[in-house]
Amino acid sequence: MKLWQKKYKLNKEIENFTVGDDYLLDYKLLKYDLKVNLAHAKMLNKIGVLSKKELLKISKALSEINQLASKGKFRIKKEQEDVHTAVEQFLTEKLGKTGKKIHTAKSRNDQIMADILLYCKEELDNTKKLIFGLINELEKFSVKYKGIGMPGYTHMQKAMPYSVAKWVLSFKEMLQDDIKSIENVKELIDKSPVGSAAGFGIPIKIDKKMTAEELGFSKIHDTALYVQNSRGKYEMNVIYSLGQAMLTLNKLATDLLLFTTSEYGFFSLPDEFCTGSSIMPQKKNYDLFELVKGKTKIVHSKLFEISTLYLNLNSGYNRDMQLTKKPLIEGIEISKSVIKIMTLAIKNLKPNKENLSKAMTKEIYATEKALKLVKKGVPFRDAYKNISNHLF
Repeated sequence: MKLWQKKYKLNKEIENFTVGDDYLLDYKLLKYDLKVNLAHAKMLNKIGVLSKKELLKISKALSEINQLASKGKFRIKKEQEDVHTAVEQFLTEKLGKTGKKIHTAKSRNDQIMADILLYCKEELDNTKKLIFGLINELEKFSVKYKGIGMPGYTHMQKAMPYSVAKWVLSFKEMLQDDIKSIENVKELIDKSPVGSAAGFGIPIKIDKKMTAEELGFSKIHDTALYVQNSRGKYEMNVIYSLGQAMLTLNKLATDLLLFTTSEYGFFSLPDEFCTGSSIMPQKKNYDLFELVKGKTKIVHSKLFEISTLYLNLNSGYNRDMQLTKKPLIEGIEISKSVIKIMTLAIKNLKPNKENLSKAMTKEIYATEKALKLVKKGVPFRDAYKNISNHLF
């Protein structure tokens, strides 16, 4: 049964279309929904809607759902539409009138937003930990292979001498900035939406600050309507911040695809990291890096998908926003998988000292030679011409 159930039965085709796969995606949000229900129940106890005994019953029932879910025994049915209905119906069936009280002073609108924000906050923290793990591997790589020269490139042509250590540490610095982007977004979304209900507040006195503290939010929204208007924008910000880290890894993957070719041969991975060809026996493909590039594009397409869904919506809840859940979850999961695989790749990457040394050809020292003349008092433009004439 649906929370909004009327006297009529919803047409099956309409039900399939409107529910979609939302009820399946909601398994990702179940643990957060249980937290929101418990925090809300504690607040209802404070304002006198629930007795201490009723609060204890609800708390135990929510724990039971959590235990069932850990064993794969808690189901969210399509006819229930979402996790909120599944949880409330479990409470009602188990606790009767006490279970029916849980929805007092809340809506599915503020509840789903709370679930999503709690999910995003945790996943942003998880992603940060993964990035720190990758940074650690980049640092170890730079120390292990310190002193190995490597050409720097501009316009895809050799430019100036550089080093393997500095090349890899440039990505460390990029990722550190990406972490700041993630932290900024986490601060942005750290507002409790619980108590805004359908977007216009509650006509009874509730304690939104108490609920916010229970859920670990640092603040609450000033206006109830902004909660619904922020849905989509917050998700965009989350995917945008993850997309910055993906851009960094896209560049690293692009470099490695080039530098592992036979023409360069600067780096290599163990055979078990590479695939082969169904027709060409000699092939050793570094296609994990190609997939990193492809998945970066997919994550950025999720940002476009969410932003497009947000366009041209009037204030308040619009069901279009239901469709942002899937690209949000997929964008987060893809980003984490890419960071993990790149961490593994860097951990097993090996430079080819011989090929790198051969690549350090004399022309890349031209700027250095020109500057040596400058130190002797030669104007830079004259020194530039002097060296250029000797090279060509």
